[in-house]
Amino acid sequence: MKTTILYCLCFLLVWLPIPLGSYRPWAILLFSFFISVIFLLHLILSIKKQKKLFPPKYSLWVIVPLTCVSNLLLIQLIPGLNTSLSGGLSVISIDPIQTQITLLKTITMLLFSWLLFSYCDHYKALVKIVYSIVLGGLIQALYATFLNLNPGLSSLVFNYPFEPRATGSFSYQNFLANYLAICLSIGMGLLISQLSLVNSQKNLKNNIRDIVSIILSSKMLLRGALILMIIALILTRSRMGNSAFFIALAIVSIFSFFFYNKKPVSLRPLIISFFIIDIVIVGALFGVDKVHERLSQTSLESETRDEVIRDSIPIIVDNFFLGTGGGTFYTAFPKYQAEVYSGNYDNAHNDYIQFSIEFGVPMTLTLGGIILIALFISFKTMMKRKTPLYQGVSFGCAVAIIYMLLHSTVDYSLQAGANSFTFILILCLVFITAKLPREHKKDTIKTSLH
Repeated sequence: MKTTILYCLCFLLVWLPIPLGSYRPWAILLFSFFISVIFLLHLILSIKKQKKLFPPKYSLWVIVPLTCVSNLLLIQLIPGLNTSLSGGLSVISIDPIQTQITLLKTITMLLFSWLLFSYCDHYKALVKIVYSIVLGGLIQALYATFLNLNPGLSSLVFNYPFEPRATGSFSYQNFLANYLAICLSIGMGLLISQLSLVNSQKNLKNNIRDIVSIILSSKMLLRGALILMIIALILTRSRMGNSAFFIALAIVSIFSFFFYNKKPVSLRPLIISFFIIDIVIVGALFGVDKVHERLSQTSLESETRDEVIRDSIPIIVDNFFLGTGGGTFYTAFPKYQAEVYSGNYDNAHNDYIQFSIEFGVPMTLTLGGIILIALFISFKTMMKRKTPLYQGVSFGCAVAIIYMLLHSTVDYSLQAGANSFTFILILCLVFITAKLPREHKKDTIKTSLH
């Protein structure tokens, strides 16, 4: 049953983006049901003493913050903590139904993390989880690219009409861009971990031979998957979605050039080739110039997101400590909106602002602090650990975290279930790769696609 639970988690990672990016309440309810059933199986195993009930101690870095958010949402729903104008008692949340949905989503994240820490507890399990992330990204990339290159087709998911910007099975192209970037980050880390298994002498001739051997080997399947995801990312035409990924990859790559423990000889050529092949060649073929055009046409005059941030500040000030309630931005914002904008802002297009409004500033700062700690630990794992897979996955996690920190300044990708749950998985992987015991050579499986 242990293996069954692990495979169920892997399946759910691939499933998450399929029902409109799990952005709709019904999709979250469905996912919550699946996680609840799996957690019930975990409880049965615990009762039979076949598995420990509680995950390892290092899981507290993720589980405690999620528990705190759940408690805050419960406080926002307690009657009597807010006095209404009519003299009766009311809850803090200005939209209790949305806050209840957010509470359900947060509890599901808590159970999801609990299960991940409990069953991703050895090398082979980590390999399965990581490949599931890459597979999810590959499926979305293939589907999004196919639809985008066939304008006459509509989406198989609820028959969504054709969009000139790739959306895949998501309802919004920037959600797809965010999801693909996270999958790309982990895929890049996985490729680097495979690179670490290749023995080469430190000279240019063998460097080239090393790269050629990777291209001709089954590792090319993984490299091909990354190229397909890059194509789909470019086809989303997402400005920050594309820019943030390459900025994050560049930052972590430069760090790895200097501080990566037992750096693979061909690490630098591989990363350089990634930028050259994917930006210059693939980008030229599939329209990176259109992304550049959108970036060059962006201005404060044409964008109204800065006005949204301006009008959101008073909401934060008025609800500094406890927020307006989880999922209540759409309800809270119109009362503070000074003018009509060109677009419909049911979200803040800035996760920092939206979290501060809904959860209060103290909780937002706490969550931000945990993310920065996770980033620090991922860098430390690259520097200190000797297991290639743990180092490579940490590389990918660092890229994903920096990417999310950048993308969240201009969008609300964490509001989509596929993105938020996958990002929670990234945070879990940071602490898992930092703490999993080193595998003996005879027990370590190859992480290539042989």
